[in-house]
Amino acid sequence: MRETFIHPTACVETGAKLGQGVSIGAFCHVEAGAEIGDNCELMSHVVVTGYTTLGENAKVFPHAILGCEPQNGKHKGGHTKLIIGKNCMIREGVTMHRGSDTSRGYTQIGDNSSFLAYAHVAHDCDVGNHVTFANNVMIGGHCEIGDYAILGGGAAVHQFVRIGHHAFVGGMAAVVQDLIPFGMAIGVHAYLGGLNIIGMKRSGLPRQEIHAVRRATRMLFDRSKPVKDRVEDLRAEFADSAAVGDMIAFITADAKRTSFTTPPLHGKHASPEDQS
Repeated sequence: MRETFIHPTACVETGAKLGQGVSIGAFCHVEAGAEIGDNCELMSHVVVTGYTTLGENAKVFPHAILGCEPQNGKHKGGHTKLIIGKNCMIREGVTMHRGSDTSRGYTQIGDNSSFLAYAHVAHDCDVGNHVTFANNVMIGGHCEIGDYAILGGGAAVHQFVRIGHHAFVGGMAAVVQDLIPFGMAIGVHAYLGGLNIIGMKRSGLPRQEIHAVRRATRMLFDRSKPVKDRVEDLRAEFADSAAVGDMIAFITADAKRTSFTTPPLHGKHASPEDQS
């Protein structure tokens, strides 16, 4: 393990905790209360404020700012946290805010995730593992982003919206309703443009499960029946499919933003085409 290095121009306040092999570059500022894990690298001009925990092996590029107070008018200035998992790549100008003291009190980022330049994670969000935010992605407060989700450049996710695991949000999409696991949202405002077949294959999902999700998605957006009936039809027909079970659990969970999920367009796009 390499020796810990702190550039002479960096400011590491008393009370900050540094792991082994940490590298703090020029003009960085690490406040008291922050915890930097083993083998993390802060390249230059990085600011880590408040009670922020940065997991081991993170690489943080210039001008990223981690752990500032939430942009939430209800926040009273209490002790809140930003918790970032291990092996994350945080590129130039990324901002991630702490939780708010009138909500759950922390923002959480999972392991092995990548946040490209100028992406933003707002207060009280829960971002999963192996997630990718492309440049300029913005998510509002209280959002949930599932494992392996990919958000394309400039995409915006409304506060309280949930993005399911293995979902894909297209570049510049504005997502204002929940997006089902494996779904692909495109457009402004975003609509369900198909399924993230490429992501499903990359994650090793069995072929029969992919076919089951395709059939289930067509049934789910059959407008001839009420939503509750469609969900019960899925339970009956796909009882042996774990992937469809995930979709059902996602849809029936307590959603704060919407009573249903991002739909396909009506008309010629009423049955979303798979993107393979």
